[in-house]
Amino acid sequence: MQWTHITDPSQISQIKLQEGYSLIFKHSTRCSVSLMAKRRFEMDWSAIPEHTSLYFLDLISHRNISAEIAETFQVQHESPQILLIKNGDCILDASHSDISAEEVAEVINN
Repeated sequence: MQWTHITDPSQISQIKLQEGYSLIFKHSTRCSVSLMAKRRFEMDWSAIPEHTSLYFLDLISHRNISAEIAETFQVQHESPQILLIKNGDCILDASHSDISAEEVAEVINN
């Protein structure tokens, strides 16, 4: 699996319109907790079904996009944070130590 980097606000609209599952990982490159959460997530991401689109946002470089994500999917901004999107709606969001690839896989597979 591979991350698609979010670098343009228009990508948020595209994610909102996608059918199926998409996952957004919001990461602060200056935060050790965020780095640990990202590493732990990537170690276990093989549990996530392959048809899931994986998106990565560097919060430091793209703060404006993070705000757009919060508004579009009606979630409070946190960092690190994952959002699981299904058919345009956020059905799961988690932050810090609650970020889990296994939980994402469980939600998708049920």
